[in-house]
Amino acid sequence: MVEKNLESMNDLVSLCKRRGFIFQSSEIYGGLGSCWDYGPLGVELKNIVKNRWWKAMTYRDDVVGVDASILMHPTVWKASGHVDNFTDPLIDCKKCKSRFREDKIDVNAPCPNCGAQGEFTEAREFNLMFKTQMGAVEDTASTVFLRPETAQGIFVNFPNIQSTMRKKLPFGIAQIGKAFRNEITPGNFIFRTREFEQMEMQYFVKPGSQKEFMEMWKEERWKWHVSNGIRPEKLRYHPHGEGELAHYADAALDIEYEFPIGWGEMEGVHSRTDFDLKQHQEFSGKNLQYVDQLDGNKKYIPYVIETSVGCDRHLLAILCDAYRVENPGTEEERVVMRFAPHMAPIKAAVMPLMKKPELEEIATGLYKELQKYFKIEYDVAGSIGKRYRRQDEIGTPYCFTIDYDTIEDRTVTVRDRDSMSQERVSLDKIVDFMRDKIRD
Repeated sequence: MVEKNLESMNDLVSLCKRRGFIFQSSEIYGGLGSCWDYGPLGVELKNIVKNRWWKAMTYRDDVVGVDASILMHPTVWKASGHVDNFTDPLIDCKKCKSRFREDKIDVNAPCPNCGAQGEFTEAREFNLMFKTQMGAVEDTASTVFLRPETAQGIFVNFPNIQSTMRKKLPFGIAQIGKAFRNEITPGNFIFRTREFEQMEMQYFVKPGSQKEFMEMWKEERWKWHVSNGIRPEKLRYHPHGEGELAHYADAALDIEYEFPIGWGEMEGVHSRTDFDLKQHQEFSGKNLQYVDQLDGNKKYIPYVIETSVGCDRHLLAILCDAYRVENPGTEEERVVMRFAPHMAPIKAAVMPLMKKPELEEIATGLYKELQKYFKIEYDVAGSIGKRYRRQDEIGTPYCFTIDYDTIEDRTVTVRDRDSMSQERVSLDKIVDFMRDKIRD
């Protein structure tokens, strides 16, 4: 059998729309640039990703969770540097008024949109934060921002959480939430969007120990991506050189995935030093020092190791990694999403061989029983072969077919998605069969 991986992002976009994973936002009105809606299967997969991240990060004794507000006091973003430094240099085509990032275009080349030669304005800094107004009066005093990252909601809650949860260093605070960036050049499906979801954890450590914990979290996060079914050979570390480091970091690396568009960042692991807490201490006037009772009540600002993964990007990597085409260009061509069984949005499909009451009664009973424990689909439309192919395209690991033998011997045909092999399993053993197969 010849098998090939996903070669074009367009193929994945098509499948995601056709099968209910992801749709363009406001599509009936022509869409909205780089905004996407998760359909029934997409939101199921996204919830699996978020739940697995939350369990991996907070079902441990040294990390707790928080859910901070999207809208925060404007001074938060002044202290963090986003008001003054969170910018892109932009240029405009004088003819068609299209806007581009200066670092993404040759100013002496024709405009990519209209072809005008060398007709660009001087570069201007463009802040990437979305602004809005709080209250009934629109003036500068009422301006607030949609948060461009979730990290600051963790930092400003550091003293509250440390005291109420009685946490000693090292400990972390985790959060899943929406963030917004007015990117001028978003694209490549859900890889870069203006509205996205982050899964971040800030791990507070004693100054001088950051290298040790950076190494620990680097390895932990790699294991998590692999545990979600992503092939290790499609992953790599990308350490940041001196020219790439953010001004607040003393070390950083990315965990990258090889997308069809090339290697791209999924997660960053950063040693942020004490920059953020120091900034918020200065701008708020509040004492954010930690009192180390194990070191003679010494007071200091903790250092921070950050793990920050884009939920949407990780989900995109899962989709890309699962996409396979078997026997391309032949009559036996099959598109199959090879999700790890525990990651599949639909864990199994129940299918009566035909629309016959005696078969549907058994199938409906099995469906209702399995639905107590797993996300299951009941599929009765079309030939059995077409139904199998439909389930292959959404990555359903197992299909249970009820036929006339089932009436006689109380067994059903179980069809495996990857091998397409079939076996008979007793009706009263199917729940145990699924529990054994759908394992992490």
